[in-house]
Amino acid sequence: MFQVITLSFPLLGSSCELPIVSEIKAGFPSPAEDFQDQSIDLNKVLVHNPASTFYARVKGHSMKDANIDDGDLLIIDKSVEPTSGKIAVCYIDGEFTVKRIKIEPYCCLLVPANSDFNPIKVTAENNFLIWGVVIHIIKTV
Repeated sequence: MFQVITLSFPLLGSSCELPIVSEIKAGFPSPAEDFQDQSIDLNKVLVHNPASTFYARVKGHSMKDANIDDGDLLIIDKSVEPTSGKIAVCYIDGEFTVKRIKIEPYCCLLVPANSDFNPIKVTAENNFLIWGVVIHIIKTV
């Protein structure tokens, strides 16, 4: 039922600037675009609020139809407001899971993106916390 994730915090003191090409055409190639334009540090691009950001590695398949697959690395920001429809990392009854949140008048639903899984109804009886909102998904292809 739950999707297991391991949590870790970004090492913000590190810097790894890599070359970046200004743009890559998805249509016909252009020889004028074959040069490196500048450098990019992914910490600076992907981590907007360092004090409230952490990473999580996904284990499981409950969010596959939202393009979140086993082994993906999530970047989660605790400062983003967890509104209905957002994908969030949630802590429920002693376990972490990643699901789309649906806020209803008397409960919250944690909705998977895989028809093999059922939504989880969160009520006042549950030990529940929305830990943070997923802001980026890093995939390995």
